[in-house]
Amino acid sequence: MKYPDFTLENKLSGVIAGVDEVGRGPLAGPVISAAVVFIDRNTIIDGINDSKKLTPQCRQVLYEKIISVAKFGIGMASVEEINSYNILQATKLSMKRALIDLDLELDYVLVDGNQPPEVKWQVKSIVNGDNLSTSIAAASIVAKVTRDRLMQELHNKHPEYNWYKNKGYGTKEHLNAIGLYGITEHHRRNFAPISRAL
Repeated sequence: MKYPDFTLENKLSGVIAGVDEVGRGPLAGPVISAAVVFIDRNTIIDGINDSKKLTPQCRQVLYEKIISVAKFGIGMASVEEINSYNILQATKLSMKRALIDLDLELDYVLVDGNQPPEVKWQVKSIVNGDNLSTSIAAASIVAKVTRDRLMQELHNKHPEYNWYKNKGYGTKEHLNAIGLYGITEHHRRNFAPISRAL
């Protein structure tokens, strides 16, 4: 298996942040973005990869390693913001907030995908970036662990939807629970399965 590396970062100079988001597709919960900067790109953390390719246990171990050696910021766009704007604009907002939370003067921002936020730094959109750039892959891990923890907290308030397991995604179990119990303030009202349930 090929792992992300610092090739993209090393082609640029200065302080470079990798940015990725988690939670664009779920029917419930916020979208979370993370921005990660490895000040010392000689730092090697074995196993960093796109968060979707890692087990929850592996993500947790890597998360702890990443936050111990890298600078990071977290940004969130709430369900209310997703409902008010749309998921794309809310995602960009969460990315921008992650960069603000990072609180570093940056030279470049590497963003996974092709829909970067408008920010004051030079931005490079990298399709499949979480498979190519260590900084972006690390951001995907930090964002995923952060969002999973948040969904666990929401699960404790609404266990009937089993968000601990499905993380708010539209699984059959989640859709059945919506049919039985209706929706909560944490559901995205402008997503089709939810808007049909209203």
